Amino acid sequence: MSTAERHARRRAIATALFVTVLWSSSWILIRVGVDDESLPPLTFAAMRYSAAAGGLAGWVLAQPSTRSELRSLRADQWRALAALGLIYYAVTQGAQFVAIAHQPAATASLMLAPTPFLVAVLSQRSIGETVSRRQVAGAGLIIVGAVVFFAGDLGATVVGMTASVIKLGANVTSSLLGRSMNRSQHLSPLTVTVASMTIGAAALAATGLMVDGVPRVTPTAAAIVVWLAVVNTAWAFTLWNSSLRYLTAVESASINGTMLIQIAVLAWLFLGESPGLIGALGIAIVSSGALLAQRGTATTTRRPIGTPRTTAGRASQQPPQP
Repeated sequence: MSTAERHARRRAIATALFVTVLWSSSWILIRVGVDDESLPPLTFAAMRYSAAAGGLAGWVLAQPSTRSELRSLRADQWRALAALGLIYYAVTQGAQFVAIAHQPAATASLMLAPTPFLVAVLSQRSIGETVSRRQVAGAGLIIVGAVVFFAGDLGATVVGMTASVIKLGANVTSSLLGRSMNRSQHLSPLTVTVASMTIGAAALAATGLMVDGVPRVTPTAAAIVVWLAVVNTAWAFTLWNSSLRYLTAVESASINGTMLIQIAVLAWLFLGESPGLIGALGIAIVSSGALLAQRGTATTTRRPIGTPRTTAGRASQQPPQP
């Protein structure tokens, strides 16, 4: 690996970690919106992602290169973007809001702990990325650390746990699909984000209106939605898709797994929920697992979705783009 490639990977890791901090703060804001502002979860999710998609669409219309890229998308690329949008935004995020609304945020986040392990197991067969033993061990440590951290009464509910299981399955699927699309580097992160988010947000909005109707939005609720849409969604997801150009599915899922502890720490700082000695041990285990999963690189042997056959096998080996 060249110096430029190592630098690009380090920057991608730092970017992904920064994005997870933004996303972790979203869980606290979602709790405030649901509990204090009485926003229905599905409609709340629809408002967040519709506003973000609308803002991104406006930005895209101002960029001739991105407009040209959108117009040139092939049918198979649109199908892949639609699948990513429906799974990653409509299903995953909708289920997340429902889970947080019906049980503690820490419990909902705990249910995502198996994501890195499941991605590690499935990535080789589904998108052709070789997974090292270190990466599997790191993903397993994240699960162990999460279980240790959240040992005790988790306040789980039937609705909350059902939504969490749905989110887990959708999260694993979208991790693999997102990596497969972004590693080809044939589509810009902005194009991937705006196209998939617009499709997912439209599905969320339709579902939210049918289930919850039109909500009453207070000034505080509106401010939360705007912040979540602009900073924690539009900007954060664009940064995340950019990082996926250089990180493997296991690496990105493992970094995402650190949100389990980030959310608990934020709850401690802002809600007064101290983790205690057992929680501190869990933090150490999850951190070790995330670091271990970053060691070693994966290679690709299969053609990413939406990549022409003539470039198969080279997609993940292209030099970093400026």
